[in-house]
Amino acid sequence: MKEQNSPSPWISVIPLAVLVVLLACVISIFGSDSLSGASQISLLIATALCASLSMAIYKTKWSAFEDAITENVKGTSVSILILLIIGALAGSWMVSGIVPTLIYYGIQIIHPDFFLVTSCIICAIVSVMTGSSWTTVATIGIALLGIGKAQGFSDGWIAGAIISGAYFGDKISPLSDTTVLAASVSNTKLFTHIKYMMYTTVPTISITLVIFMIVGFCLGNSSSHDVTLYTEGLSNTFNISPWLLLVPVITGFLIYKKVPSLITLFASTIMAGIMALIFQPDLLCHIAEETTSSAQSLFKGLMMTFYGSTHVDTGVDILNELVSTRGMSGMLDTIWLILCAMCFGGAMTASGMLHSFLNAVFRKLVTTRVGLVFATILNGICMNMATGDQYISIILTASMFKDIYKKNGYESKLLSRSSEDSATVTSVLIPWNTCGMTQASVLGVSTWTYLPYCFFNLLSPLMSIAQAALGWKIKKIHR
Repeated sequence: MKEQNSPSPWISVIPLAVLVVLLACVISIFGSDSLSGASQISLLIATALCASLSMAIYKTKWSAFEDAITENVKGTSVSILILLIIGALAGSWMVSGIVPTLIYYGIQIIHPDFFLVTSCIICAIVSVMTGSSWTTVATIGIALLGIGKAQGFSDGWIAGAIISGAYFGDKISPLSDTTVLAASVSNTKLFTHIKYMMYTTVPTISITLVIFMIVGFCLGNSSSHDVTLYTEGLSNTFNISPWLLLVPVITGFLIYKKVPSLITLFASTIMAGIMALIFQPDLLCHIAEETTSSAQSLFKGLMMTFYGSTHVDTGVDILNELVSTRGMSGMLDTIWLILCAMCFGGAMTASGMLHSFLNAVFRKLVTTRVGLVFATILNGICMNMATGDQYISIILTASMFKDIYKKNGYESKLLSRSSEDSATVTSVLIPWNTCGMTQASVLGVSTWTYLPYCFFNLLSPLMSIAQAALGWKIKKIHR
């Protein structure tokens, strides 16, 4: 884009301001149902406004918007497929009895006082091994949510512990695509990047674990009656068996062997389906609304488990809500929202408005060390809000600040760390971001509900800024 056609910051802020106002209205009116369509329409209106202003004032060609939106959507194609498979996996793991078995044994093993801190640690270990917060939340996270509910914890606290642990691994695992992306875009060696992140990540996760430890002692209030109610409800509805745990074990082995996520999740779904046929034939017939067991009724019930909603009566109301599933169809609102968010991000990028607005906001901040890191952190968060995707946020943040860090004599690893401390961990806190939409859909807990309790995600940006203020382990390149 020619310099004389660069959008004015005052014009650039209009689509963002309109989007914020629309989303505020939508959320206040529709509440938790805002993601069922109203938020998507808000994103499309803001997209149309951005394109109209750019075409009318700055003569931007429509083909530029088409190309940018197409590229954005193309970049999320694999994520959309993973989302669909996660929907099928969640349904099959529940109906087959895998998740009920994990809950059944888990509520008897994990003491309520240590549940939150244990959940965070378990998810951290799994996510470091897998490199994926999505896989961690979709598998062990769902089981932990059930255990936490049985032990009397609210959805927000449970989801906060799960997500905090999951994004710890997503941030520092060498298998994580965001970790590799942040290092490569900023021209930093991968393990140099990981090692440097430890200076902010270890203190942050330590504080997070202390908080969950203290809160666990204060809130853990399940009684033996509650545990008995859950275990009896599960055992009366599902055939609980240790053999069902073979599926999580094999899934963990596939992850250990670094089998691609899409293949691992699909294979795990098929294995769970086989287990459902073996251990839960009566339940499949019930889902298929058939009175007699036959090959047709079992096939119908299994297919409905994969793609549709299932409702099972356990005799315990709160347990009924927990074991209900939505299958692939339950992910369609999320996919719709992702596509609309990609349209808005593509339009803002193609018009040049995103770069213009952020450049105007951060230009005066980058003159000092603290200001530079603060600007990078704030930019990563704003990118997550504006583009709706953490990958785009990481790429644009690192690209925009790379020359500034070099000009000021700072090592590239400071940029890569600041990008991860903002774009990676805050993506899940934004309802219309792909990560926020996905985790809210998988856990069945709205982003606004779990946001205040994701301490690792909330503290990471602050820790990065604090260390910049102290100047700890931040060196300038001598020339």
